[in-house]
Amino acid sequence: MATVLEERPAVELPRRRGVTQRGRVRQMRRPNRLVYLTLIAFIFFSAFPLYWGAVVASRTSTALSQFPPPLSPGANLFSNIGKAFQRVEFSKALVNSFIVAGSVTLSVVFFSTLAGFAFAKLRFRGRNALMLTVIATMMVPTQLGIIPLYIMMINLHWTNHLQAVIAPGMVTAFGVFFMRQFLVEAVPTELLEAGRMDGCSMIRLVWHVVFPAARPGAAVLGMLTFLMTWNDFLWPLVVLSPQNPTVQVAMSTLSAGSGYTVDYSVVMAGTVVGVLPLLLVFVVLGKHIISGIMQGAVKG
Repeated sequence: MATVLEERPAVELPRRRGVTQRGRVRQMRRPNRLVYLTLIAFIFFSAFPLYWGAVVASRTSTALSQFPPPLSPGANLFSNIGKAFQRVEFSKALVNSFIVAGSVTLSVVFFSTLAGFAFAKLRFRGRNALMLTVIATMMVPTQLGIIPLYIMMINLHWTNHLQAVIAPGMVTAFGVFFMRQFLVEAVPTELLEAGRMDGCSMIRLVWHVVFPAARPGAAVLGMLTFLMTWNDFLWPLVVLSPQNPTVQVAMSTLSAGSGYTVDYSVVMAGTVVGVLPLLLVFVVLGKHIISGIMQGAVKG
Protein backbone atom coordinates (compact mmCIF):
# COMPACT_ATOMS: atom_id res chain seq x y z
CA MET A 1 0.00 0.00 0.00
CA ALA A 2 1.55 3.16 -1.11
CA THR A 3 2.03 5.88 1.43
CA VAL A 4 2.17 9.56 0.72
CA LEU A 5 4.36 11.78 2.82
CA GLU A 6 2.73 14.97 3.86
CA GLU A 7 4.61 18.04 2.75
CA ARG A 8 5.12 20.48 5.53
CA PRO A 9 5.65 24.18 4.89
CA ALA A 10 9.21 25.33 5.30
CA VAL A 11 9.86 27.19 8.48
CA GLU A 12 11.49 30.54 7.91
CA LEU A 13 14.17 31.51 10.36
CA PRO A 14 14.06 35.02 11.70
CA ARG A 15 16.56 37.37 10.11
CA ARG A 16 18.47 40.02 11.94
CA ARG A 17 17.52 43.49 10.86
CA GLY A 18 20.11 45.48 8.99
CA VAL A 19 22.43 42.47 8.37
CA THR A 20 22.35 40.76 4.99
CA GLN A 21 24.33 37.81 3.70
CA ARG A 22 26.48 40.09 1.56
CA GLY A 23 27.14 42.31 4.54
CA ARG A 24 28.24 39.37 6.66
CA VAL A 25 30.63 38.25 3.92
CA ARG A 26 32.11 41.74 3.71
CA GLN A 27 32.56 41.82 7.47
CA MET A 28 34.35 38.47 7.38
CA ARG A 29 36.70 39.59 4.58
CA ARG A 30 37.49 43.00 6.04
CA PRO A 31 40.95 42.88 7.67
CA ASN A 32 41.27 44.17 11.20
CA ARG A 33 44.01 46.19 12.81
CA LEU A 34 45.96 43.09 13.83
CA VAL A 35 46.37 42.10 10.18
CA TYR A 36 47.71 45.54 9.27
CA LEU A 37 50.10 45.56 12.23
CA THR A 38 51.39 42.11 11.27
CA LEU A 39 51.97 43.19 7.66
CA ILE A 40 53.74 46.36 8.78
CA ALA A 41 56.00 44.31 11.06
CA PHE A 42 56.87 41.90 8.23
CA ILE A 43 57.63 44.79 5.88
CA PHE A 44 59.83 46.46 8.48
CA PHE A 45 61.90 43.37 9.27
CA SER A 46 62.23 42.56 5.56
CA ALA A 47 63.27 46.05 4.45
CA PHE A 48 65.47 46.97 7.40
CA PRO A 49 68.52 44.89 6.26
CA LEU A 50 68.45 46.70 2.91
CA TYR A 51 68.20 50.06 4.62
CA TRP A 52 70.99 49.20 7.07
CA GLY A 53 73.20 48.10 4.17
CA ALA A 54 72.61 51.46 2.47
CA VAL A 55 73.46 53.27 5.73
CA VAL A 56 76.76 51.37 6.11
CA ALA A 57 77.55 51.96 2.42
CA SER A 58 77.19 55.70 2.94
CA ARG A 59 79.53 55.83 5.94
CA THR A 60 82.96 54.55 6.96
CA SER A 61 83.71 51.15 8.45
CA THR A 62 83.78 52.67 11.93
CA ALA A 63 79.96 52.89 11.79
CA LEU A 64 79.79 49.16 12.47
CA SER A 65 81.53 49.54 15.85
CA GLN A 66 79.53 52.53 17.09
CA PHE A 67 76.96 52.14 19.84
CA PRO A 68 74.22 52.99 19.37
CA PRO A 69 74.65 52.38 15.63
CA PRO A 70 73.81 55.25 13.28
CA LEU A 71 70.47 54.95 11.54
CA SER A 72 70.74 57.92 9.18
CA PRO A 73 72.63 57.80 5.85
CA GLY A 74 76.02 59.47 5.63
CA ALA A 75 77.78 61.40 2.89
CA ASN A 76 80.28 58.79 1.63
CA LEU A 77 78.02 56.69 -0.59
CA PHE A 78 79.34 57.83 -3.96
CA SER A 79 82.95 57.81 -2.80
CA ASN A 80 82.57 54.23 -1.54
CA ILE A 81 80.94 53.22 -4.83
CA GLY A 82 83.89 54.76 -6.68
CA LYS A 83 86.32 52.76 -4.53
CA ALA A 84 84.41 49.57 -5.30
CA PHE A 85 84.67 50.22 -9.05
CA GLN A 86 88.40 50.93 -8.68
CA ARG A 87 89.31 47.82 -6.69
CA VAL A 88 87.53 45.24 -8.87
CA GLU A 89 86.18 45.03 -12.42
CA PHE A 90 82.73 46.05 -11.22
CA SER A 91 81.54 47.80 -14.37
CA LYS A 92 82.49 44.77 -16.44
CA ALA A 93 80.84 42.53 -13.87
CA LEU A 94 77.56 44.44 -14.20
CA VAL A 95 77.64 44.15 -17.99
CA ASN A 96 78.46 40.43 -17.80
CA SER A 97 75.67 39.79 -15.31
CA PHE A 98 73.16 41.64 -17.49
CA ILE A 99 74.22 39.59 -20.52
CA VAL A 100 74.13 36.28 -18.66
CA ALA A 101 70.91 36.89 -16.73
CA GLY A 102 69.11 38.38 -19.73
CA SER A 103 70.13 35.58 -22.11
CA VAL A 104 69.28 32.83 -19.64
CA THR A 105 65.93 34.42 -18.80
CA LEU A 106 64.84 34.75 -22.43
CA SER A 107 65.97 31.22 -23.22
CA VAL A 108 64.30 29.65 -20.18
CA VAL A 109 61.01 31.44 -20.78
CA PHE A 110 60.93 30.53 -24.48
CA PHE A 111 61.89 26.87 -24.24
CA SER A 112 59.95 26.26 -21.02
CA THR A 113 56.80 27.67 -22.60
CA LEU A 114 57.17 25.39 -25.61
CA ALA A 115 57.91 22.32 -23.50
CA GLY A 116 55.19 23.18 -20.99
CA PHE A 117 52.63 23.51 -23.79
CA ALA A 118 53.68 20.15 -25.21
CA PHE A 119 53.32 18.40 -21.85
CA ALA A 120 50.05 20.18 -21.03
CA LYS A 121 48.06 19.98 -24.28
CA LEU A 122 49.68 17.57 -26.73
CA ARG A 123 49.16 13.82 -26.66
CA PHE A 124 52.21 11.73 -27.53
CA ARG A 125 53.71 8.43 -26.48
CA GLY A 126 55.81 8.54 -23.32
CA ARG A 127 54.54 11.96 -22.21
CA ASN A 128 54.04 11.00 -18.57
CA ALA A 129 57.38 9.18 -18.38
CA LEU A 130 59.21 12.18 -19.81
CA MET A 131 57.45 14.52 -17.38
CA LEU A 132 58.45 12.32 -14.44
CA THR A 133 62.03 12.37 -15.71
CA VAL A 134 61.99 16.16 -15.85
CA ILE A 135 60.65 16.33 -12.29
CA ALA A 136 63.22 13.79 -11.10
CA THR A 137 66.08 15.97 -12.35
CA MET A 138 64.96 18.68 -9.91
CA MET A 139 65.96 16.38 -7.05
CA VAL A 140 69.60 16.14 -8.17
CA PRO A 141 71.85 18.69 -6.40
CA THR A 142 73.58 21.13 -8.70
CA GLN A 143 76.92 20.51 -7.01
CA LEU A 144 77.03 16.93 -8.31
CA GLY A 145 77.32 18.10 -11.92
CA ILE A 146 80.00 20.73 -11.48
CA ILE A 147 83.01 18.47 -12.15
CA PRO A 148 81.72 16.82 -15.37
CA LEU A 149 80.33 20.15 -16.52
CA TYR A 150 83.68 21.84 -15.95
CA ILE A 151 85.46 19.08 -17.90
CA MET A 152 83.00 19.63 -20.74
CA MET A 153 83.74 23.36 -20.77
CA ILE A 154 87.48 22.65 -20.92
CA ASN A 155 86.97 20.37 -23.93
CA LEU A 156 84.89 23.07 -25.62
CA HIS A 157 87.47 25.76 -24.74
CA TRP A 158 84.73 27.82 -23.08
CA THR A 159 86.40 28.46 -19.74
CA ASN A 160 86.52 32.14 -18.79
CA HIS A 161 83.87 32.87 -21.43
CA LEU A 162 80.28 33.90 -20.78
CA GLN A 163 78.82 31.09 -22.87
CA ALA A 164 80.09 28.69 -20.22
CA VAL A 165 77.66 30.32 -17.77
CA ILE A 166 74.81 30.81 -20.25
CA ALA A 167 74.63 27.40 -21.95
CA PRO A 168 74.02 25.17 -18.87
CA GLY A 169 71.05 27.30 -17.77
CA MET A 170 69.24 27.80 -21.08
CA VAL A 171 66.37 25.54 -19.95
CA THR A 172 65.47 24.33 -16.48
CA ALA A 173 63.28 21.55 -15.14
CA PHE A 174 61.56 23.99 -12.82
CA GLY A 175 60.65 26.23 -15.76
CA VAL A 176 59.17 23.35 -17.74
CA PHE A 177 57.16 22.13 -14.75
CA PHE A 178 56.01 25.64 -13.87
CA MET A 179 54.79 26.47 -17.37
CA ARG A 180 53.16 23.07 -17.76
CA GLN A 181 51.12 23.60 -14.60
CA PHE A 182 50.21 27.12 -15.71
CA LEU A 183 49.20 26.27 -19.29
CA VAL A 184 46.93 23.40 -18.24
CA GLU A 185 44.35 25.96 -17.11
CA ALA A 186 45.44 29.07 -19.02
CA VAL A 187 44.93 27.62 -22.52
CA PRO A 188 41.49 26.01 -23.09
CA THR A 189 41.53 22.91 -25.25
CA GLU A 190 38.44 24.17 -27.09
CA LEU A 191 40.37 27.26 -28.22
CA LEU A 192 43.11 25.09 -29.71
CA GLU A 193 40.57 22.88 -31.46
CA ALA A 194 38.83 25.95 -32.88
CA GLY A 195 42.15 27.20 -34.21
CA ARG A 196 42.86 23.85 -35.87
CA MET A 197 39.41 23.86 -37.49
CA ASP A 198 40.16 27.31 -38.92
CA GLY A 199 43.31 25.92 -40.55
CA CYS A 200 45.95 27.26 -38.16
CA SER A 201 49.23 25.39 -38.12
CA MET A 202 50.91 24.43 -34.87
CA ILE A 203 53.38 27.31 -35.17
CA ARG A 204 50.56 29.85 -35.57
CA LEU A 205 48.67 28.34 -32.65
CA VAL A 206 51.72 28.62 -30.42
CA TRP A 207 52.51 32.16 -31.54
CA HIS A 208 48.98 33.64 -31.54
CA VAL A 209 47.28 31.60 -28.79
CA VAL A 210 49.77 29.98 -26.41
CA PHE A 211 52.28 32.82 -26.00
CA PRO A 212 49.63 35.53 -25.28
CA ALA A 213 47.87 33.26 -22.79
CA ALA A 214 51.17 32.35 -21.13
CA ARG A 215 52.25 35.97 -20.62
CA PRO A 216 51.47 36.20 -16.85
CA GLY A 217 53.17 32.91 -16.06
CA ALA A 218 56.09 33.75 -18.33
CA ALA A 219 56.55 37.07 -16.51
CA VAL A 220 56.69 35.32 -13.14
CA LEU A 221 59.08 32.66 -14.46
CA GLY A 222 61.24 35.33 -16.10
CA MET A 223 61.50 37.32 -12.89
CA LEU A 224 62.41 34.26 -10.81
CA THR A 225 64.94 33.10 -13.41
CA PHE A 226 66.57 36.54 -13.61
CA LEU A 227 66.88 36.69 -9.81
CA MET A 228 68.37 33.20 -9.54
CA THR A 229 70.79 33.75 -12.42
CA TRP A 230 71.90 37.15 -11.15
CA ASN A 231 72.54 35.71 -7.67
CA ASP A 232 74.29 32.57 -8.92
CA PHE A 233 77.74 32.36 -7.36
CA LEU A 234 79.24 28.87 -7.35
CA TRP A 235 79.33 28.03 -11.07
CA PRO A 236 80.51 31.50 -12.26
CA LEU A 237 83.21 31.38 -9.57
CA VAL A 238 84.42 28.03 -10.93
CA VAL A 239 84.36 28.75 -14.64
CA LEU A 240 85.16 32.49 -14.75
CA SER A 241 88.23 34.43 -13.68
CA PRO A 242 88.39 37.63 -11.58
CA GLN A 243 89.32 39.52 -14.77
CA ASN A 244 86.01 38.53 -16.43
CA PRO A 245 83.58 38.21 -13.52
CA THR A 246 79.89 38.46 -12.82
CA VAL A 247 78.59 40.63 -10.00
CA GLN A 248 78.73 37.85 -7.41
CA VAL A 249 82.31 36.89 -8.34
CA ALA A 250 83.32 40.56 -8.18
CA MET A 251 81.67 40.84 -4.76
CA SER A 252 83.63 37.86 -3.48
CA THR A 253 86.88 39.49 -4.66
CA LEU A 254 85.85 42.78 -3.08
CA SER A 255 84.95 41.17 0.25
CA ALA A 256 88.31 39.41 0.36
CA GLY A 257 89.89 42.83 1.02
CA SER A 258 93.54 43.64 0.97
CA GLY A 259 95.83 42.24 3.63
CA TYR A 260 94.13 41.58 6.96
CA THR A 261 91.45 44.29 6.81
CA VAL A 262 88.16 44.47 4.96
CA ASP A 263 86.52 47.80 4.24
CA TYR A 264 82.91 46.81 4.86
CA SER A 265 81.59 50.19 3.78
CA VAL A 266 83.03 49.60 0.29
CA VAL A 267 81.68 46.04 0.30
CA MET A 268 78.21 47.27 1.18
CA ALA A 269 78.45 49.99 -1.47
CA GLY A 270 79.12 47.31 -4.07
CA THR A 271 76.23 45.29 -2.65
CA VAL A 272 73.88 48.25 -3.03
CA VAL A 273 74.90 48.65 -6.67
CA GLY A 274 74.43 44.91 -7.25
CA VAL A 275 70.96 44.89 -5.68
CA LEU A 276 69.56 47.85 -7.63
CA PRO A 277 68.99 45.87 -10.89
CA LEU A 278 67.09 43.22 -8.94
CA LEU A 279 64.82 45.83 -7.41
CA LEU A 280 64.23 47.33 -10.85
CA VAL A 281 63.27 43.95 -12.32
CA PHE A 282 60.97 43.27 -9.38
CA VAL A 283 59.23 46.64 -9.81
CA VAL A 284 58.76 46.09 -13.55
CA LEU A 285 57.59 42.45 -13.42
CA GLY A 286 56.26 42.21 -9.87
CA LYS A 287 52.73 43.27 -10.86
CA HIS A 288 52.41 40.08 -12.89
CA ILE A 289 52.90 37.86 -9.83
CA ILE A 290 49.37 38.27 -8.50
CA SER A 291 47.77 37.92 -11.94
CA GLY A 292 49.84 34.84 -12.67
CA ILE A 293 49.04 33.21 -9.35
CA MET A 294 45.32 34.04 -9.55
CA GLN A 295 45.01 32.85 -13.14
CA GLY A 296 46.62 29.54 -12.22
CA ALA A 297 44.60 29.12 -9.01
CA VAL A 298 41.08 30.31 -9.87
CA LYS A 299 39.11 27.85 -11.94
CA GLY A 300 35.76 28.12 -13.64
